[in-house]
Amino acid sequence: MGLTDGVLAIDAGNSKTDVAVVAADGNVLAMARGGGFRPPAVGVEAAVDALAATVAEAYDRAGVTSVAHVSACLANADLPVEEEQLAAALHARAWGTAVEVRNDTFAILRAGVAEPRGVAVVCGAGINCVGMRPDGRTARFPALGRLSGDWGGGWGLAEEAVWHAARAEDGRGGPTELTRTLPAHFGLDSVYALIEALHLERIAPARRHELTPVLFTTAAGGDPVARAIVDRLADEVVTMAVVALTRLDLLAEETPVLLGGGVLTARHPQLDDAVTDLLASRAPKAVARVVEARPVLGAALLGLDRVGAGVEAQERVRGHF
Repeated sequence: MGLTDGVLAIDAGNSKTDVAVVAADGNVLAMARGGGFRPPAVGVEAAVDALAATVAEAYDRAGVTSVAHVSACLANADLPVEEEQLAAALHARAWGTAVEVRNDTFAILRAGVAEPRGVAVVCGAGINCVGMRPDGRTARFPALGRLSGDWGGGWGLAEEAVWHAARAEDGRGGPTELTRTLPAHFGLDSVYALIEALHLERIAPARRHELTPVLFTTAAGGDPVARAIVDRLADEVVTMAVVALTRLDLLAEETPVLLGGGVLTARHPQLDDAVTDLLASRAPKAVARVVEARPVLGAALLGLDRVGAGVEAQERVRGHF
């Protein structure tokens, strides 16, 4: 059975996928959760195959076979050409009459605002920033890591912490408690042993992100090197936000700046305070707040925007999440 005025909302990140079937009145008919969405690692078709299993589960629970609009906010859809490629792959599955693919950062932004207006900075495994205006104008970055000028994100922070610890241990850099705290997390007694274990994959590569919370704990203990890394991240977050605000001509207006992703939602006091202070200095009219809602809410709201749903429908879907 087709849901002729409904929305399939998809938020597919690197580590997990959330899917929701939403009626045009904002009622959430069904949800399902699946694994990560990683086209660069497995290829587009394999990634969409995995996504299809989660969609099928949600459709089965909702008792439908298709919807009017598919609103998909996907990790690794970093360039417009990638969004087009992924939209074509999703459209071929006939999940809905219309398909729109956006980078998953847009889901964080839309989840945090009452209208599609504002800027979102997401710091999870990587770092990204997007901005939107109701007239359809957007601001975004390629977000391909160092290749596109990015710095930060959980993976980048872990790498930076190990870099400083390695240099401190062998004498190329100044002292830091990271030489003790990082290897100790894995029960090791030196940074050399940590490097060897990571290089030879005795420690699974996916576990490197575990070093990021260790960095923040070390910074909270007062270590100057660790604190400098956290301050650098705050500067990067605010720099991206200010550039996006400037591109959208929103710097002089009161505008929400939404903060999302595991690193920014962990509420590390040093990072929170630094971001607040830097924003106050560089974008005094920006109103920063952390988005706690599940990003699939943002995908649902973007879909409801497309099918012309009203305020009551938006409030209803927000109430569900």
